[in-house]
Amino acid sequence: MSDATTGSVVARLMAVIEHRRRERPGGSYTVELLDGGPAVLSAKVIEEAYELIGAAAESTDDVPSRMAITHEAADVIFHLLVFLAANDIAWQDVERELEQRFGVSGLTEKAHRQQGEAS
Repeated sequence: MSDATTGSVVARLMAVIEHRRRERPGGSYTVELLDGGPAVLSAKVIEEAYELIGAAAESTDDVPSRMAITHEAADVIFHLLVFLAANDIAWQDVERELEQRFGVSGLTEKAHRQQGEAS
């Protein structure tokens, strides 16, 4: 089986995005995003993040709000994956970074990054 049919849905989606990046099929929204370049992709990730925040701000404990948050979160993740592909970053690279951080306090990790930036 190919990567597009095995693994997590995120890994499968990333494989499809990578395929579209390489093959450039006509009528593909992913190709349209990629062709827009960094400014378009950045704006789209920001737009989707705002929509997620908006859905959360409107949230109560009712099901429609949970559904809206879920829908918007999926949009953020999709556009983030296209952004990663455009920057030649594999999903496995993000997973590896998360794995390195796993079990490390967020405050410790942030302090470590800030020390590196100050050097």
